[in-house]
Amino acid sequence: MSGNVTSLFRSTAAHSPSMAALARESGETAGAGPVDFCIPCNPYFPTPAMFDEMAGRLRDIITYYPSSADTITAELCGLLQLPPQCVAMGNGSTELITWIDHLLVRESLAVPVPTFGRWTDQPMETGKRVDMFPLQESSGFTLDLARYAEFIRARGTRAVVICNPNNPDGGYQNKQALVQFMDAMADRDLVVIDESFLEFADAEAEPSVVQEAMLRPNVVVLRSLGKNFGLHGIRFGYLVANPALAGRVRSMLPKWNLNSFAEHVVFMLRDHGAEYAQSLHQVRRDRLEMSGQLAALPGLTVYPSQGNFLFVRLPVGAEGTVVRDRMLTEHRVLVRECGNKIGSSSRFLRLVVRPQPDVRRLVSGMEQVLYGAGRGAAVPEPAAGNGYSSGTAAVDRLMSETNGKGMRAVTAQNAPAAIGAAPAAAAVAAPAVGTGTPLPAAVPVAAAAATVGPVPMPVAAAAPPVPQPAPYESPAQVPQPAPYESPAPVPQPAPYQGPVPVPQPAPYPQPVPAAAAVPAPAPAPVPVAAVPVAPMASPMAAYPPPTGPTPPGVPARGGLTAAQVRGTNGLESVQAAGRPGPQSWPNAAGMGQVG
Repeated sequence: MSGNVTSLFRSTAAHSPSMAALARESGETAGAGPVDFCIPCNPYFPTPAMFDEMAGRLRDIITYYPSSADTITAELCGLLQLPPQCVAMGNGSTELITWIDHLLVRESLAVPVPTFGRWTDQPMETGKRVDMFPLQESSGFTLDLARYAEFIRARGTRAVVICNPNNPDGGYQNKQALVQFMDAMADRDLVVIDESFLEFADAEAEPSVVQEAMLRPNVVVLRSLGKNFGLHGIRFGYLVANPALAGRVRSMLPKWNLNSFAEHVVFMLRDHGAEYAQSLHQVRRDRLEMSGQLAALPGLTVYPSQGNFLFVRLPVGAEGTVVRDRMLTEHRVLVRECGNKIGSSSRFLRLVVRPQPDVRRLVSGMEQVLYGAGRGAAVPEPAAGNGYSSGTAAVDRLMSETNGKGMRAVTAQNAPAAIGAAPAAAAVAAPAVGTGTPLPAAVPVAAAAATVGPVPMPVAAAAPPVPQPAPYESPAQVPQPAPYESPAPVPQPAPYQGPVPVPQPAPYPQPVPAAAAVPAPAPAPVPVAAVPVAPMASPMAAYPPPTGPTPPGVPARGGLTAAQVRGTNGLESVQAAGRPGPQSWPNAAGMGQVG
């Protein structure tokens, strides 16, 4: 593959070039491109038989108009057992993100970073203030919901986003904690839970919050279809919310915003629920095996993930753009370097979960690129300085300008304890992580708090420690503007004195250390079962909603009762006329689990 192909990456602002662009530049024929570890879609679905069926009907599919979006939405809602009044389908989740920004975001939006780029780029393009909450490398990029809530209130942010699992790190939030967070944010204009990759999670039996979203007046759940169905090119996704919010978005969408391919696939799904569920099982098995093989590479850190991708930190001295270019040109393997993601750096790659033959090719190429002739070759010493950069000066500047002094504070190596820590709390030494780099002092944890998240893989004896750069520390407390008070003019920024200490969740499970011996998984299919969850104290206790949590059976402000959502009072789930109900298709609350 020509070295000129790699120039395409430098011409994209926040995403990788398309496979079509790479094929045109390289002059390759269709289907002869690189092994794709970049685009996160399901490699096992649709099945070959489904592709053959679509190919046989290609002429009709592309010749004629599709049905209206209402017809396609009704069919999808019949599968997912959702009321159509609570659903809006879009030409990809990015179309829905655009309409959410235009219609529902007033003047500011909070989002943890790194995350999916459209959640930061889209509102900035329309002149909104984007308050970015940096996820810390030292804590495995976990999102601390209590501190996020503090950040939102300190900034006076009106709209809030959480991606679950998060892209690119695969971090996962327990359903109970998310519902508590949603209730704590009842006084905000909007809370968006982006579940685009939730189909691949197996931490809980029913991880989705779609049922809870329909009961609340300010919550929207966004879901993708292209990723879990392995069909990015079709461009279809949907959102779930109470009828008022869903209807507001739906009223702005064109009558034929969904194409004929999307319609054909949606109407095929009813007969292929078993194959779809099996494909998700296989992706989860592959994730476990791929994580173990990558973690065995010296100096490489693999972070726990509930998505269909893995976030990895390269060994000291390795630069992501060089690794990406060499993997593409020398080994015909396409990887996602994350230096252009706000809050990340060029030391990180996102690698899509793929079948084992492809993973062996990836690991072999990584060994040659990272270590040359010897797999266990010594890794160079870290360079002077803190070494933190997004890899793009414009991205660092954007982060700094958007969050006041956010990024400059993040990169300070001698920053005080993270926001939310009690000043007088005694520091507790953290255990070593990965290759031996010590973490900063931990924040005291309340006895009642408990962590829910991906279970770290078992490890045997660790390899000798490899020198690592200084850890990425928590941001220093910096001046913040006073909370927004509508409709009075926004006051000038006032010094932020720090939040009242609140109980913190237990530390996030540490990344899989390099060179760890990981037991091979059993060949039998992995059963989908709920991970035991210890009782947990609400991290939102310090921020109760103005009217308190909604009691069971009572509608929230402007919302619906559970009975209304589940089928009474004209909001029944519509069954397509003359079509039998799904036999094994999972519903929206536990989509992807065995029915």
